[in-house]
Order: sequence, then C-alpha cells, then structure tokens
Amino acid sequence: MTKEIDLPSLKDWVGRSEKVGDYLTNSLVDRFCATLDPFLWLEGRGAPLGIHWCTTVSATHKSKLSEDGHAEKGDFLPPVRLPARMWAGGEIIHHQRLSSDSPVTRISRVSDVVAKNGKSGPLIFVTVEQEFFSQDRLCISERQDLVFRDFPKTGNPPSSKPASQSDTNRGTQLGKLTPDPLLLFRYSALTFNSHRIHYDQDYARNTEGYVDLVVHGPLQATLLLNLAAKIAGKPPRRFSFRGLAPVTLGSSISLFHTEENSGGKVWCEADNGVRSFVAQYSDN
Repeated sequence: MTKEIDLPSLKDWVGRSEKVGDYLTNSLVDRFCATLDPFLWLEGRGAPLGIHWCTTVSATHKSKLSEDGHAEKGDFLPPVRLPARMWAGGEIIHHQRLSSDSPVTRISRVSDVVAKNGKSGPLIFVTVEQEFFSQDRLCISERQDLVFRDFPKTGNPPSSKPASQSDTNRGTQLGKLTPDPLLLFRYSALTFNSHRIHYDQDYARNTEGYVDLVVHGPLQATLLLNLAAKIAGKPPRRFSFRGLAPVTLGSSISLFHTEENSGGKVWCEADNGVRSFVAQYSDN
C-alpha cells in the first residue's frame, strides 16, 4: 500500500486555500447551548467556546460526498487514497471571542502533508491552518491535524488502551457525560457533519471497524475547552489537543483535570479507563 501513495503529488496541495463566509446567528448559539449545556462556560461577552466548529462549514452537495459521508477528496484536501479519516488533534490560539449575531469568515490553508507508517499500515497526515474572523477582527487561529489510514481488518477495531497504571496523578474528575444517539445526531446537525460513523451503526461496525457509533472529536474538544475556561475563569489563550482513542456509545465520558506549571491538563476518559481525548491549556 505504501508504494501506491504518491507523496510528491499530494504535497502539491500544500498552499491550497479556501475562504468561507457565514453568519453566527443567535439561533445557532441557542441550539449549541441546548445541545451541550451544562458543560459550557457562558461567562463574559461573546459566543460560546467551540462554536466556531459549527460555523463556516462548506455546504458540500450530496452528489459530491464519498462513501463515508465526507466531501470527496481532491478539491481542498489532497486526494489521499487511504479511505478512513480521523481528526487527530490540533491547537487553538484565542485572540478574542467571536461575536454572536455577526458575520464570521474562515480562511483555511493546507500547510503540510506527511507520510508515516503505523501499526495498522501507512498513514497520511494533513495539516490545515485556519483563521476565524468576526467583523474583520482575527478571533481564532487554529491548526488541525487530520490523519488518513486504511480500514482495519475485520474483527480488529481501532485500538484503545487504558491509561497507564503507573500514572499516579490521576487528576480530579470534574464532570461526566453519557453520550446517546440524540447527542450525536444534534452535534452532527450543528456541524453539518455527515461522516457515517456518527449515525450509521452498520457502517461504523462493518466498514470502519468500530464497536458502535463514534463520539465526535470536536465535541470532546469542545467539552475540554469549556472545562479549561471554567477552571481558569476565562478562555485559555492557547489550547492544544489530540485524540488518543475512539470512544463509542455504551460508554460514559468522564472529564478530568490536573494542574501544570503554566496552566493545566484536561482529558476525556471512557468507562474502561481509556483516555480518548487530552488537551493542555495555558495563557502563553
């Protein structure tokens, strides 16, 4: 499979950009809050944290969707021949809050394409740099790390390992959420996300190899971002995050926190002790 990946051709996509305008309506804010309250930090002025992932979403025509529900590759994102796509992580820098009932613009640029070999086979990492503007004010700078891989072999779901038992600092549990199909449906609607692993159980199990429907990475990042703001009493200046393992329906998600030198660390943990999503935040 590695020989089939034409990395130089994929690197031709580095520098490709797109600009999408939107309007952050009060009704979107209401739907966002109705879906994720009481896990949101709603102090101060400005739109809720994490709502930028629900705005400026490209309105891809149904005829342009791939089998997995994502937009076909080869337009903005490079035409990677590996079929499975995951949101591996990234980083947010907050300059100021987005404003509700205001225009918002996203400018995205493919900044890197890298090939690696993992336990499951070849991997392609695509890095996307994004900027979100509200009324021509830069509000959020973001890096997104996307990873493409092959589908797992039948009977071998994406691996999940419990947190190391040698980790004596288990942190403080500050919340718990039990995802259900209604939550996944609502969040998919908020983000116009048609990836079938979030709503098509047969596809999630039989094609991509998950044990059940998968909880969105951005949803978990939103929970952790707001948890960090609740702890600090303000939006964190810098918030870096990464996905460690999938979490699926049938498991609750516990939210943990521990202090670090210049900020803190927060993470989502499944019932079996697996850390599915982890983030670090600071004012640096």
